[in-house]
Amino acid sequence: MILITLGTQDKSFVRILKKVEELIDKKVINEEVIVQAGYTKYESKKMKIFDYVEKKKLEEYIEKSSFIITHAGVGTIFDCLKKNKKIIAVPRLSKYHEHNNDHQLQIVEEFSKENFIIPVYEMDELEDAIQKIKTFQPNKYQSNNQNMIHLVSNYIDQNEKESIMTNIKKFFTTYREIIMYLIFGVLTTIVSLVVYYLLVYTLLNPNEPIQLQIANILSWIASVTFAYVTNRSFVFQSKSKNRLKEASSFFLSRGITLIMDMVIMFVGVTLFHGNDKILKLLSQVIVIMSNYVFSKLFVFKK
Repeated sequence: MILITLGTQDKSFVRILKKVEELIDKKVINEEVIVQAGYTKYESKKMKIFDYVEKKKLEEYIEKSSFIITHAGVGTIFDCLKKNKKIIAVPRLSKYHEHNNDHQLQIVEEFSKENFIIPVYEMDELEDAIQKIKTFQPNKYQSNNQNMIHLVSNYIDQNEKESIMTNIKKFFTTYREIIMYLIFGVLTTIVSLVVYYLLVYTLLNPNEPIQLQIANILSWIASVTFAYVTNRSFVFQSKSKNRLKEASSFFLSRGITLIMDMVIMFVGVTLFHGNDKILKLLSQVIVIMSNYVFSKLFVFKK
């Protein structure tokens, strides 16, 4: 019996199964073939294919097999070496979209240098490898082998980094719009606050109701202009050709939140004599959330 293991990598490795089936048809392979396929989907009447095999059952298959054909997963290779099994290792390659990178090439090369496995870098080499496996005498694996320990350490480090980067990329892709809105929302708030504070510290008196609202309006115009340009280009990535209508809708929706802002400032500062700097900051939090809802539902709707 021949065991093929493809691990649990979330990318298909159909290439190897197609080649094995071809070799079965050519009578190069005459034994029963059992496949632990993982995410690889392949229909065949000539092989027994399982998505998942329990660890105990997999160990039984390893024990019974005459040799193993495996992707270059370190864990599987070590499990097979510990049982003194003959191994043909076929690395997943990024050019075939079987992995994100080609680190499995390094794994195969290192194990091959130590004469632990027969490497197969391209599928045309598999038939020759199966012929060689009959007389192949692998070196006996010793758990204190420093080269292998170093290789595994590098493999683990690389996969941890890859996993972190993959999760970050996935998170950003899923929440890109919200993340970009928050970034430019903060920048819009900064623009609004900078203009407001410059006005009330230089030209206008916030204790005068009319001058307070003038400062509010001018800071609003500056921030909304900045927000429209950045929201259109970077957040919602609008493709609308009717920019006048889009811009009008945007400024109208922001006009509603301007009224909200003015009411908050009037009630908080003019009526209750609160700190205008703190209230302006709190007002902006409410305005930012409201602006996202209006932009998403009414202005840049897809």
